[in-house]
Amino acid sequence: MEADRAPERTPDGHFVVIRGRKWRATDPSIPEETAARLRRHLMSARRAVRSATTAGDAEAERAARARVNRAKIALGERGTPWWDQPADVRRRRWEEGLASLDAEARN
Repeated sequence: MEADRAPERTPDGHFVVIRGRKWRATDPSIPEETAARLRRHLMSARRAVRSATTAGDAEAERAARARVNRAKIALGERGTPWWDQPADVRRRRWEEGLASLDAEARN
């Protein structure tokens, strides 16, 4: 897959296919600016997992993995499938997730 191409999606749009494996797609109703901020938090948390693992810091690794999970839930990639949630619940999911991640990043 070329870096500038969007990944293949299943016909229902619920999943992306990357190297033959299905992954839950990001909730398409998230405004792009918000989704971009959530992805930045996700990437930062993944880097923190790698650093903590390399350093052998189990507590930092647990905290970083929890941040990864919060970001993925806010993006709709984990937890209750976004297509099974009403619009107001979906909005609350990403707004609360982003607020939580932003607050932690400030500390």
